[in-house]
Amino acid sequence: MTTARSTGRVPGAWAGALAQLEAYWTWYRRYWKATLYSSGLQPVLFLGAMGLGFGSQVQAGPATGGLPYLQYIAPCLLVAGAIQFAVGESTYAVLSGFKWQRHFVAATATPVSPGQVCGGHALWISLRLLLAAVTYAVVAAFFGAWANAGVLLVIVIGVFAGMATAAPIMAFAAATNDEGERFGMLFRFVLMPMILFSGTFFPITQLPLFLRWLAWLSPLWHGNELARGVTGAGPGALAMLGHFAFLCALGGVGAYLARRNFYRRLVV
Repeated sequence: MTTARSTGRVPGAWAGALAQLEAYWTWYRRYWKATLYSSGLQPVLFLGAMGLGFGSQVQAGPATGGLPYLQYIAPCLLVAGAIQFAVGESTYAVLSGFKWQRHFVAATATPVSPGQVCGGHALWISLRLLLAAVTYAVVAAFFGAWANAGVLLVIVIGVFAGMATAAPIMAFAAATNDEGERFGMLFRFVLMPMILFSGTFFPITQLPLFLRWLAWLSPLWHGNELARGVTGAGPGALAMLGHFAFLCALGGVGAYLARRNFYRRLVV
């Protein structure tokens, strides 16, 4: 076995982040089979239950944009699955890097900076989201879930919405010093209501007016509207630009806070 020699050079911003990504990929190549359920198959089960089961009782009409219910919810289940997965990879996985496995601490003992560690973890989440979204899209195609080639843009939107959600959650996890009890509250009282009441299964116009503002603040609703827009059952171009701007702002602020909190946690 040969010993790697130091080059004496500090890695560039992308090189350090890619080194972190390579470490994750090395692990994933050995254990990818254990992640199949969460990486795309779980949303497919929802699609079968809601789209084929419950959806068989729902008639196409104005509420579904004239589409069969299966095709109405298929894009949104991809986005919802991406956001759910992104939250999972941005909570306990991040806290573990600081507190339990401490591989973030180990990485910063090398020339890799806390910002590069943060960026590497974000790149890893985006890669996992892409793999999960493609898996879901391919399997869902056998159900007849896609009305047109807009599914290719739905995959991009799913990854984008997932990362916009992951960024502030990473900042939240990096500032967590307990055993992660607050994550349980996040899953129960933020994530699950967001999936149920952000237009995934029915238009938010069916919600009481005094509750709709909660959906308007939800990144999932904005992702759902974008996903439906590119498949022909969503809002117009101006509204879609607003949804895109919201997710950009959320992701940008979240990325800044995540990077700042990684530095605060890892620089001694």
